[in-house]
Amino acid sequence: MTDLVARTLRRVRRPLLLTGIVALPFAWAPIAAFGEDHAFLINASPSLPNWAFWLDKSAPISRGSLIFFEPPASPMLERHFGKGPHLFGKRVLGLPGDVVSHEGAEVLVNGRKVGARLTKTRLGLKLSPGPEGVIPRNCFYVGSDHPRGFDSRYAEVGFACRGHILGSGRSIL
Repeated sequence: MTDLVARTLRRVRRPLLLTGIVALPFAWAPIAAFGEDHAFLINASPSLPNWAFWLDKSAPISRGSLIFFEPPASPMLERHFGKGPHLFGKRVLGLPGDVVSHEGAEVLVNGRKVGARLTKTRLGLKLSPGPEGVIPRNCFYVGSDHPRGFDSRYAEVGFACRGHILGSGRSIL
C-alpha cells in the first residue's frame, strides 16, 4: 500500500503544485481586500475594559458603538502619551444632531448624564471643558466609563469626526 501511495504522490505532485500557483492570486485578492478594511488592535489604556479589539473600517457607527479615531495633536497628548500619532478607542455617546450640555462638572447628551469632567490630568495639567451644543454632521461625542478617560468631555479631544475615525471595533479579549 505504501508503494501505491508514493507512486500516486509522484504523479500528482506537479499538477497540484501548478494548480496551487495558479490559484494563489485568486485566493490572495479577497484576503488582501479583507486586510484593507479590517485590523487587530491592542489596547494599552485603562479607559477600556478589554485589551484586544477587531476593527472594521466600513462598519456602521451608532450610539454605543466602539470607534477608533485619531484625536487632534496637542502638547497635552504628547506629554501624556508620547509623540503621535495616537489612536483612541471610545464609545459613541452622542450622534450628529444630539445636544451636549454641561451642568457644573456633569456632561449631558440630550439631557442624560454621560460623564463628569475633571479640572486637571493625572500629571496636573489643566483640562478645558469639551464642546457644547448640537453635535455637527459626521461627528460623534465619545467617552468611556473610566473616570479619568480622555475623551469628548475635554476640548483637547472634542468631537470625533469622520476624517479622523479609522472605524468601528468590537472587543475580542
